[in-house]
Amino acid sequence: MQSSAARKMTPEGWLEPPPLPHHYDTIENHQAALRFGMWLFLGTEVLLFAGIFLGYFVFRHYFPESFEQAARHLSVVLGTANTLLLLTSSLTVALAHHNAEHGKNRNAFWLLMASVSMGAGFLGIKAVEYTEKFHEGALPGKFFSFSEITAPGGPVFYVVYFFSTGLHALHVVVGMSLLTWVAIRCWRKEFSPTYYAPVENAGLYWHLVDLVWIFLYPLLYLV
Repeated sequence: MQSSAARKMTPEGWLEPPPLPHHYDTIENHQAALRFGMWLFLGTEVLLFAGIFLGYFVFRHYFPESFEQAARHLSVVLGTANTLLLLTSSLTVALAHHNAEHGKNRNAFWLLMASVSMGAGFLGIKAVEYTEKFHEGALPGKFFSFSEITAPGGPVFYVVYFFSTGLHALHVVVGMSLLTWVAIRCWRKEFSPTYYAPVENAGLYWHLVDLVWIFLYPLLYLV
């Protein structure tokens, strides 16, 4: 792919789109293929988390009392704060996509960086929660020593909790990396009404990360 430094600026102030791969006739076809590929990838991610949700319901069926007790010791305030952060970050990502599609690269840059900042805030709050659980001994498997949960199955809840939220946090880190990458390209004014697929695809990934949390939040904190 031709580097941004070697591409010329258009009269509107955008960098020319990168050269098309030889097997595409138009840039529209190329963008449609990129979009379709991202949707296929997101489908595999949905299947991954669907398996995790299925495991949650199976374990909750066998250990309903311990799951109820453990949920009472999760901070609804911190969980709600994280939910609001991710929902707001989805809004700023959607606005960044809109601005990139209209060639307003610098606006898109600041909106994407706001989303990255909110992602960092989400991870910070999650770190506070994890630290609290470590101090309480509310840990998975053989490391469990939390005396407040008396029903059998407490260690199983924290296996589900740490695995599901830890995997989600990893996806948040990946999403933040993608948003930072397209934000840098926005700063270079690489996107225009004819080429903005990277911003759209990064945004789709971030929306999936938010959607997964919309399911995890009530299952772990509220139910």
